[in-house]
Amino acid sequence: MKPYVEMSKEELTAEYEALKASYQSYVDRHLSLNMARGKPGSDQLDLSRGMLDVINSASDLTASDGTDARNYGCLDGLPEAKKLLGDMMDSDPEDVIVYGNSSLNIMYDQIARSYTFGVMGNTPWCQLDGPVKWLCPVPGYDRHFGITEFFGIEMINIPMHEDGPDMDAVEAFVKDPAVKGIWCVPKYSNPGGVVYSDEVIDRFAHLQPAAKDFRIYWDNAYCIHHLYEEIDIPDILKACKEAGHPDLVYKFGSTSKITFPGAGIAALATSPNNKKDILNQMKHQTIGHDKLNQLRHVRFFGDLNGLKEHMKKHADLIRPKFEAVEKTLNEQLGGLEVGTWTNPKGGYFISFTGLDGTAQEIVAKMKEAGVVMTGAGATYPYHKDPHDSNIRIAPTLPPLDEIALAAEIFATVVKLVSAEKLLAQK
Repeated sequence: MKPYVEMSKEELTAEYEALKASYQSYVDRHLSLNMARGKPGSDQLDLSRGMLDVINSASDLTASDGTDARNYGCLDGLPEAKKLLGDMMDSDPEDVIVYGNSSLNIMYDQIARSYTFGVMGNTPWCQLDGPVKWLCPVPGYDRHFGITEFFGIEMINIPMHEDGPDMDAVEAFVKDPAVKGIWCVPKYSNPGGVVYSDEVIDRFAHLQPAAKDFRIYWDNAYCIHHLYEEIDIPDILKACKEAGHPDLVYKFGSTSKITFPGAGIAALATSPNNKKDILNQMKHQTIGHDKLNQLRHVRFFGDLNGLKEHMKKHADLIRPKFEAVEKTLNEQLGGLEVGTWTNPKGGYFISFTGLDGTAQEIVAKMKEAGVVMTGAGATYPYHKDPHDSNIRIAPTLPPLDEIALAAEIFATVVKLVSAEKLLAQK
């Protein structure tokens, strides 16, 4: 079929009427499908059930350094847990702090501490005369933006390219001392699946921000979530150290989508100076996190190789879901010029960009047809997509047959809304 923009009004009207009938047939089925959030499916969660049995009443609960995992102490985490997550995040175990189950919680806490106490002796943000500003690559992760919005931080859109954020824009904005940080998902970004290039990472390492307390929030949420072959990127901590800016980055990671999202372990890796500053504050907040859970994860996986083998099982379960969505989009929308979409090599999302002014209507019609999606605008700060065009697709949670059906409905709705918009312009 030729592109919609090349159709005559008569041709497009006929197409639109056929699409309306097809869409109504889906509405009449009263479906209940969900492509809204990047949750693991129940079959993925089952992969980690054995972890519940690696520690029992007869287990030795002593860590490698002699720590009794049942008791207080070990503020920065058990040595073997620091090594496991350090290896996962491509970081030296000595640079790692192991926390509870949520890396998002760590990011929130870091910003809260920056407001309350300041970063490494710098003025606490709550005492600054002017605004605090933050750089936000877009489309990006809604929960990142939710944190900075909650704290009243002024968010600045940074265009995302195929190799990472627009570094010309980043380098220009960090000259403003009010800019205190940037959100980054360097591998399989949310939602576009972008992998930062070596050049982009090198430019991050060589940033010279005006604010001494500027930090790169480097979220390794999907660092080992490969759908196909492994993709490696340079270690940002090492790159920053070599560039003479060792304190520039906080690197985050967790096992939330590896084991159990509500009961994983999370970590932060950073420079010795940053780590000392964080622990000096954290020691008043807690005596230590859940070391039994740390021990449970270590004994279940053994080492990084065990972790990687586990992730291959995840990939085998979700790869067909991604491929089903991509196949439907290619077959149903290919050549119509009504949208573009990513074909990620890892991570949890597919990013769809439709015609300007269509995203909200597409999401609304999907809901009417019984398919819940992430809200239009969610991939931009303040939920304000300037083009109203980007939609995040999350294929992982539902069974494969439901995902395939949801993708068919999505393609139909995209065509319907696009045809309606173009007809209004003819």
